[in-house]
Order: sequence, then structure tokens, then C-alpha cells
Amino acid sequence: QVKLVESGGDLVQPGGSLRLSCASSRLNLAFYAIGWFRQAPGKEREGVLCISVNDDIVYNADFVKGRFTISRDNANNAVYLQMNRLTPDDTAVYYCATDCPPQPYWGAAWGRGTQVTVAA
Repeated sequence: QVKLVESGGDLVQPGGSLRLSCASSRLNLAFYAIGWFRQAPGKEREGVLCISVNDDIVYNADFVKGRFTISRDNANNAVYLQMNRLTPDDTAVYYCATDCPPQPYWGAAWGRGTQVTVAA
């Protein structure tokens, strides 16, 4: 069963911004490290960012280059991925999970993903 739900994906122009949300009606996300991942067509899944239960950033992919930030909203049981200065290379399905990149443990909960498309 899907335990996480991603939202906020959209079509955006290069240089634009999006905020993705990861939420759950079944898990208290404050008790988990939450990682964001992405998978572009024809490519392997890759990690983006991960936030620990103590709000430490424990994974930060090289391609982020300060453009993306991850944050928690415990009051709303959500974790956000703020993405700025988007480029076409950021086009992918974005997923959240209850563990960090690069290799989340086999029992981690996942969502079904949200599509981000960056195009003029």
C-alpha cells in the first residue's frame, strides 16, 4: 500500500520554480528521515535531498547546486522540496521515501511520484 503522497508537479518554464510536497495520512513523517528522489525517462533513479529527523540535511546531490531546498512542516505532516532555477535536465518523476539516498532500505515507504516537466 502506498503510504506517501507526492504533489506539486507541473509544467514549468526554464528558470522557474516549483514546490513539491510529500505527505502521509498513515505515517507521522516527523519520525522518519525523508528523502526525495527522481527518475527521468530512460535513466536510473537518483537521489536529490534528504532531511533527518533532526532537520539535518544528510544527502545533497551534486546537481542541486544550491537550487533546491528540503524542509519539514510537522504541523501539516509534510516535507517540501523547493526547486528554483529549474532546467530541462530537472524533468523527471519525483518521489519521496522514508529513507535517504543513495540506497534506501528495502522496507522504506514510497509514494507514486509527481511529474515535473521543465520546457519552454
